[in-house]
Amino acid sequence: MNIWLNIALFQIGWFACVLGAAYGMPWIGTAIALVVVAIHLYLAPQVRNEGLLILFAAVFGFIADTILLRGGWLEFTYGTLVPGAAPHWMVALWMIFATTLNVSMNWLKISSLLAVVFGAVGGPLAYYAGARLGALTLTEPVNALAAVGVVWALAMPLLLLVANRFNGTVRPKQVNEAGYV
Repeated sequence: MNIWLNIALFQIGWFACVLGAAYGMPWIGTAIALVVVAIHLYLAPQVRNEGLLILFAAVFGFIADTILLRGGWLEFTYGTLVPGAAPHWMVALWMIFATTLNVSMNWLKISSLLAVVFGAVGGPLAYYAGARLGALTLTEPVNALAAVGVVWALAMPLLLLVANRFNGTVRPKQVNEAGYV
């Protein structure tokens, strides 16, 4: 997949999810995010591997944001299907973020320390932007952003490790009739 297309699709999905939630229409953002995921999978040479990465990110993100919610750091007004659990549009955000890990965010794989720093800074910035746009509330902003930073500092290296293992953006090795690569 083209890096610029990957960045553009992620941004479309991110704004759709955040603004959909901010304006009380979280399903629109989730639906657009699922279209972004479908386009990504359509273009991926190894759909199964990319699909497993996206599924892992969805489950991990659901757990991480549910912990932040139950810890009292975040509040969500719309899109929560189960009381006390992360809303579907946040899970969709984790899914579209996973589509960037082997494409436009691939450069983060060069260093675990870089991934930790990127997560510790980038995660809180994204949540802060989402809060400023009205999609969520940071209950105690400084403490909430610190908690988000810790979660994302741990999440980024883990997600990149899983992305390395399930990199569906590379073509599988071709084997000839004799069984040689």
